[in-house]
Amino acid sequence: MNHTRQRLIRELTAARTTSVQLQQQRLRQQFRCNSTDRPIRYTHSTASCPHMVEALDVAVGTNSQQTPVSSARGAIRLEDARPYSEVPGPKPLPILGNTWRVFPIIGQYKISDVAMISFLLHRDYGRIVRLGGLIGRPDLLFVYDCDEIEKVYRNEGPTPFRPSMPSLVKYKSELRKDFFGELPGVVGVHGEPWREFRSRVQKPVLQLSTVRRYVAPLEQVTEEFIDRCQQLLDDRQELPDDFDNEIHKWSLECIGLVALDARLGCLEPNLDPKSEPQQIINAAKYALRNVATLELKAPYWRYFPTPVWYKYVNNMDYFVKICMKYIKNATQRMQLNEGRALDGEPSLLERVIKSENNEKLAVVMALDMILVGIDTISMAVCSILYQLATRPAEQEKLYEELKRLIPDPKTPLTTQLLDQAHYLKAFIKEVLRVYSTVIGNGRTLQEDTVICGYRIPKGVQCVFPNLVLGTMEEYVSDSQQFKPERWLKPAQGGSGDRLHPFASLPYGYGARMCLGRRFADLEMQILLAKLLRSFKLEYHHKPLNYEVTFMYAPEGALKFKMTPREH
Repeated sequence: MNHTRQRLIRELTAARTTSVQLQQQRLRQQFRCNSTDRPIRYTHSTASCPHMVEALDVAVGTNSQQTPVSSARGAIRLEDARPYSEVPGPKPLPILGNTWRVFPIIGQYKISDVAMISFLLHRDYGRIVRLGGLIGRPDLLFVYDCDEIEKVYRNEGPTPFRPSMPSLVKYKSELRKDFFGELPGVVGVHGEPWREFRSRVQKPVLQLSTVRRYVAPLEQVTEEFIDRCQQLLDDRQELPDDFDNEIHKWSLECIGLVALDARLGCLEPNLDPKSEPQQIINAAKYALRNVATLELKAPYWRYFPTPVWYKYVNNMDYFVKICMKYIKNATQRMQLNEGRALDGEPSLLERVIKSENNEKLAVVMALDMILVGIDTISMAVCSILYQLATRPAEQEKLYEELKRLIPDPKTPLTTQLLDQAHYLKAFIKEVLRVYSTVIGNGRTLQEDTVICGYRIPKGVQCVFPNLVLGTMEEYVSDSQQFKPERWLKPAQGGSGDRLHPFASLPYGYGARMCLGRRFADLEMQILLAKLLRSFKLEYHHKPLNYEVTFMYAPEGALKFKMTPREH
């Protein structure tokens, strides 16, 4: 964990404990004096939310363990809530607003480090923070309260509006409207168009029988990846500086197999720079990295084309072209009765084409899966492997579990074996709790809503920072400790720790939960099972910091030492 982030978490934990104790003491004094003159206003930011005071009233007057805080919060009606203008947050300056805060040299925040901004806003302003006055961008409302987040999620309608990448929205709805038209997909799309598209593809994508069909094909891709890793080892048995690129290639090959029903050839050694696999790799590498630049820096591209915008559009056009090519190939195979069913189960692409009889719909589905999946899965794997390599005790527990389940490492994986890999799955969940690859979820409110006692108007973009929520002691007991056992059931050796169900949501929640989550989980589980059953990972270099490119992951050379296990 980054030292600065670790220090911030300690400060926040200590501040919350001290604040609650101080508030309870003052409230007791208030009750003894029967003072009714004015409501108490506390200097610490976590007390600025009215629901905190109400919750403490309950705690002082009754047993706090018997009266849930959420019941006190739910009592606040819309007409009784405080105005939006009173929400704590950095005060904007005339003309410059709050944009100056992210300027180089004079600014207090580094725009490229969105993760640290999330921690700093919580430290400085409390459980709800309004960050407004951002030139060219709407207000952002950061919410650091799991109960309030749960309320927002559970009260949303059938078509939740998730803040998305404006660059992708512009590409789909304006620049290439002639292609996407009435089939814009699920990423960067909202309302009825989103609901209709998702309803047409979600059944085959989420169907367990379809997902299980890919265990053997993805295992084959992963075995080829591990073979390539062995070829890349130097004389110290360490992987190269750019090993993260190899992980990207593995991720792209897996997604191509699922979304395009094809092997793309990304794992082939010594690829020609002009070859299709290498061009796909280059396009994938820069697609979301360019999005990070477009979204996190000044949005000049909205008003006139910039060099980065041109690169982004070219990458997107190339992906559309590739998707069209492979989906036409799949259609031709089906027409010739040369489908790729395994054990009678058709591929995902074949299932979609057959049920919808629409090639373009399949193209858009594949494009969304590729765009969202490449960086998300590969960066999550980088983080998971780094944590495994630097946590030998946990790695040994995982190895012992795999050795028990798979005595012979050459045994083919099955869904039954993976279902029993409880510690493996718990380790993945714990990494995503502490080092969430997706730094936050969010919603754009579709109606006026009470959050933390404030009346938040329709249209405000709410941000739910996973990185902070997952390390808050009130929602996760012993939150600063890396403990995969917290995710296990008691019969599996679980620790029984308190874990709020909305403190760690790496795939989001509800109707807009990640559509490809089951495939993402399967790919990561297969990789860990195959790699760690046969090899020990170590890392003997300077600790890496986590940074945000587009995802949150360790920044630097992943020079893992890879030692064969004695079977």
